[in-house]
Amino acid sequence: MRLQSAIFDMDGTLLDSMPTWRELGPTFLKEAGITATPEQDRMLHILADCDVIPYLRKVCGLPWSQQEIIDQIIQRMEIFYSSQVRPKPGLEKFLSILKMEGVWMYVATATHRRLTEKALKTAGIDHYFRGIVTSADAGNHKSESADIYEMAMRRLQSNKRDTVVFEDALYAIRTAKAAGFRVAGVYDVTEEDDQAEIQRISDYYIRSYEELVQSETLT
Repeated sequence: MRLQSAIFDMDGTLLDSMPTWRELGPTFLKEAGITATPEQDRMLHILADCDVIPYLRKVCGLPWSQQEIIDQIIQRMEIFYSSQVRPKPGLEKFLSILKMEGVWMYVATATHRRLTEKALKTAGIDHYFRGIVTSADAGNHKSESADIYEMAMRRLQSNKRDTVVFEDALYAIRTAKAAGFRVAGVYDVTEEDDQAEIQRISDYYIRSYEELVQSETLT
């Protein structure tokens, strides 16, 4: 894997945080006294982040406004990011190798900037990155456009030939690939059903950072 710059998704790619995100929707429904059907529960665990709120309100019947749901998400994830979030096993060693080799790194995430900064700091990896770009900065979601990766690449003063995008979600990998980026698909337990396709379309596949740093794929 030869690269001069790297763009990392955060949740599920850098951090073991996706199980917490996936449980928010079912938790909200339970608190509102709504029992999700098996299909609704399945969908809440596989939908792209940007699709969860509309699904909760329109399909599941959650009687909260969009802003109320957003406020609850921020409140609960802030607690998690402040004290419980951890980097994926082997990640810190991998990032230290990239930094030692002169690779410039950026975070590209759908998560709110304040939460992202808190999460990276709690996980102890914030110092590896030159900056953060969010979906709010880009003005659209990863399922819609590769703008977030393009913005990060420009800020890294790089190009697609020398850049690798690290992502765990199939829809984001497809977006980055369609825009001409090289992509490293990163395994996350919440994306288990998509692993065969992720392996098929990714330029590189990372089952674990621990295995990666022990291999020769970084040379």
